[in-house]
Amino acid sequence: MFSLSHLAAGFIAVLVGYSSSAAIIFQAASAAGASQAQIGSWMWALGLGSGLTTLLLTLRYRQPVLTAWSTPGAALLVTALAGLPMGEAVGVFLFSSVLLLVCGLTGWFDHIMRRLPGGLAAAMLGGVLLNFGLDLFVSVQSAPLLVIAMLAVYLALRRRLPRYVIPLCLLAGLALAAGSGLLHLERLDWRPAMPVLTWPAFSLASLIGVGIPLFVVTMASQNVPGVAVLRAHGYQVPASPLVSVTGLAGVVLAPFGGFSFNLAAISAAICMGPDVDAAPERRYRATLWAGLFYVLMGLFAATVVSLFAALPKELIMAIAGLALLGTIGNSLTVALRDEHERDAALLTFMVTASGVSLLGIGSAFWGLVIGGGVHWLNHRRLKREAV
Repeated sequence: MFSLSHLAAGFIAVLVGYSSSAAIIFQAASAAGASQAQIGSWMWALGLGSGLTTLLLTLRYRQPVLTAWSTPGAALLVTALAGLPMGEAVGVFLFSSVLLLVCGLTGWFDHIMRRLPGGLAAAMLGGVLLNFGLDLFVSVQSAPLLVIAMLAVYLALRRRLPRYVIPLCLLAGLALAAGSGLLHLERLDWRPAMPVLTWPAFSLASLIGVGIPLFVVTMASQNVPGVAVLRAHGYQVPASPLVSVTGLAGVVLAPFGGFSFNLAAISAAICMGPDVDAAPERRYRATLWAGLFYVLMGLFAATVVSLFAALPKELIMAIAGLALLGTIGNSLTVALRDEHERDAALLTFMVTASGVSLLGIGSAFWGLVIGGGVHWLNHRRLKREAV
């Protein structure tokens, strides 16, 4: 059954994914000396790979499994690929994806994720999403009328039309942006993208110096939070097959610029909240729409750049923040519910929200490490007191 809320959530998830990382991907491709045709091929491969894996996994499990590319991985590549020939860059992508595939096939990733406490997963999710909620109000400074109007629509319709409030906010924002002259649709370019094959080349230095860090960043900063988001929303999809499929997609698409594929976290949460559908078992339809939009964005990769040039950044920030408000609130409720886990969950939330990066690994991973350590110490103390 068609639902506007499913379509809107899928579209916003893809919009947030592209808006948060498209510029970084262009920088990474440029660092490797990519031509304009090769940059278009990168965007083609990333959109097509994310879309097809999303559709495959969502249909297989009938749960909202959203995949994406590694934004922290792209940020790593901006500096790591400087001076590397394009062939060696593709070799790095292929090597990292093979490591992801092996990690999934061996099943050890699923083994670890089964032991992650639900409260810590919810706390990590809240920390990851917090800045998106804050950006809603930061954007008021540069576009007060646009953002306040969208917020007013949200507050007025949140209870009356919960399933349609986000698409209505988006429509209100687009109408105001158009009326204020902030939309520049004349910049849109509808040319389809063409894949460009680059044969991989391998050097031990690039595989160790770039390939292994790309693998670690993708696992720690993307796949761990991605599975945690699913768990925090009550979806118990086996983790290892998800990693295997995304790793296989990377192996196939690496020669075309698909540097890494993984589970989405922030954009995935947009498709899992109660605003998408009151029934959790129907929310997977939003990720089906997201998968279709990913495929379209990949096929028309040249349009992606012009699309984001046409939309005001404040509109993107506002709609992302509004779409995630309910998820942030639910995450904090779950995280702080159990008083025995509360301090561990609070530390997880604060470390994750801080954005600290150590050893090239993002704050979501370190939040789970520190929160998990405190949880383990508390568990041992309670066991001793019970004796």
